[in-house]
Amino acid sequence: MKSKLARFKVIAERENVLQPGKELYFNIKGNWNKTYFKNDNPITIELACGRGEYSVGMAALFPDRNFVGIDIKGDRIWKGSTQAVEQELENVAFLRAQIHTIENFFTENEVSEIWLTFPDPRPKKRDIKRRLCNNWYFDLYKKILEPEGIFRLKTDNTDLFNFTVEELQQRSDIADLKVTFDVYQSEFKEEVLDIKTRYEEMFASKGETIKYLRFRFAG
Repeated sequence: MKSKLARFKVIAERENVLQPGKELYFNIKGNWNKTYFKNDNPITIELACGRGEYSVGMAALFPDRNFVGIDIKGDRIWKGSTQAVEQELENVAFLRAQIHTIENFFTENEVSEIWLTFPDPRPKKRDIKRRLCNNWYFDLYKKILEPEGIFRLKTDNTDLFNFTVEELQQRSDIADLKVTFDVYQSEFKEEVLDIKTRYEEMFASKGETIKYLRFRFAG
């Protein structure tokens, strides 16, 4: 408990973490580039970012882009926030918020790319509505993505992956959908940037293949 409380205290004072209690938290919508990043670079967000491995990794790889990792767990965000500070990365921030409230923090077309990496599969049928890759959430993501913006999913969970593909196949606004059940043995290997989260390493060590898909919304 002391460790968590200490981490909460740290991120409460960190400029690269936006959370309740900070003035910018309530005024950031539509103002990420102007107020926080102070540039016009495209914004990529990582949903349910956990420790923020992808957010930090991509920020290091692409200094001409901006990145926002989003998670509700402050002790997880602390890890990514700390790594960003240690690496002196000014093009990455962390937002402490529930994903279903994302419209409170990003305006229409403000985001150029979305990553969803190893989300909770929520296997029980009663939790389908809570899966971050159901069509209710896709409608939400569509609102904040720019017209040619890309959505990417990376997961070890076959059932969740199949569910996501089925959800997308029900829609009439999906374009350029690419799917693989083993990304590291596919033509899309380079797209995942050789960034591995703690969960990926854990599941891969158990023999799970890593599934990946990407698409954009059309119309």
